Amino acid sequence: MSTNTEIEAAVFRRLLEHLDNHKEVQNIELMILADFCRNCLAKWYVAAAKDRGHEVEYEAAREIIYGMPYGEWKNLYQQEATPEQMAAFEARRKSA
Repeated sequence: MSTNTEIEAAVFRRLLEHLDNHKEVQNIELMILADFCRNCLAKWYVAAAKDRGHEVEYEAAREIIYGMPYGEWKNLYQQEATPEQMAAFEARRKSA
């Protein structure tokens, strides 16, 4: 593995650790501010695996990203999006 790939992998692991340490940050907030969320990371993981000839199921990728089964994470940490968050999300989608 090249040094660059090792660094990129370490950065990815650090990003996952950071998100794990900040479960209070909701996916809707990430989508509004950055146009990606934990689920996007899981989809990118699946796509990257496929590009390299490997099959990773979406739910397995979400478990990697969330550090636990998605349903469990959702029950423990996900809050209902507020009307304001939904409006901001829709505005973001329309401007993209």
